[in-house]
Amino acid sequence: MKRITTVCIIVFMGLLKGLSATAQDHMYSQFFNNPVYLNPALNGQFEGDLRMNLIYRNQYTTVGGGGLSYMSASIDYNVPRFGGGFGLIFTRASEGTAYLNKNNISGIYSYSVGSDDFVLSFGLQAGVSNRSVDYSKLVFGDQIDPRLGYIPGLPTAADAGLFNNKFYFDSGAGVNVTAGEFNIGGALQHINQPNESFTGVPAKLPMRGTFHVSYRYNITQDDNVDEDQKSYIIPSVVLYKQSTAQSLNVGVQYKRRSINAGLWYRSDGVSGPGAVVVSFIFDVFINREGAEKMRLGVSHDVPSGRGLNYSNTSGTTEGSIGYETTLPSRQNDYRKFNGARRCYDFY
Repeated sequence: MKRITTVCIIVFMGLLKGLSATAQDHMYSQFFNNPVYLNPALNGQFEGDLRMNLIYRNQYTTVGGGGLSYMSASIDYNVPRFGGGFGLIFTRASEGTAYLNKNNISGIYSYSVGSDDFVLSFGLQAGVSNRSVDYSKLVFGDQIDPRLGYIPGLPTAADAGLFNNKFYFDSGAGVNVTAGEFNIGGALQHINQPNESFTGVPAKLPMRGTFHVSYRYNITQDDNVDEDQKSYIIPSVVLYKQSTAQSLNVGVQYKRRSINAGLWYRSDGVSGPGAVVVSFIFDVFINREGAEKMRLGVSHDVPSGRGLNYSNTSGTTEGSIGYETTLPSRQNDYRKFNGARRCYDFY
């Protein structure tokens, strides 16, 4: 088991070092409430049969030049016979006054191997992305009067791109291992490095690498109590890297019954702004025995970098909602790796 874990870490750290280009995908502070976006290997890895997640991020609300908003919605189906499942994820990013929008819909397949001591999961993702921009919303230098400033409707000599709409195939893969009190995983997105250029000059979307590790420490004095009565401290590290851009998210969560509180620090590379993140999760258990529950999450980022601070950005807020349920026809279905810790036990 130690060899498998070591190999996974070495492979994904090597892949992260090899990435090269210039763009960056959006990231969520509540990565634990958006597991399929974090890693396709986490698809189907939950206690019930059907899971649905929705998360929305509103970033730097008072910064001029248009808003930055991101959304992700996923649904996945647990198939106990092979310890994985099938899923579907939709993501949307909207940036700036020119409405630079990016939508993606992808299907996901995951599979697990292991025993009562560990679970090793693999995930594959494939789908279609659409990228669009509204050139009429852009402002060029020859539309700005030296005395009056920007004059709406003033024509420009600037050349618009050949296209304002682009479709392309996109793919990803991931691996995750849960052993004892450790959960370790990694993923690669945009493996085929699709061309998303509007001008006709090739502009390949660089691969995005993700590496994450969490440890669950039981602080309950009496180990004889039920699992849902115990308290845990869960430190985690999440590393994103895409070309020269990278982000390191380090923090800890306190989990007690149906409440989970977290404190994080995110560093966005050498020159990028960092942030302090506070998160809260509330699990509303509707049917504990039937693995049916609803999860509500909220987090807020406080920028800590030079130039961008809380007074001129108002920070970033995320909200999430998740629902899991067990289908009546499968309440007595066979469950694989029943004795092993699973990734969903960590958050």
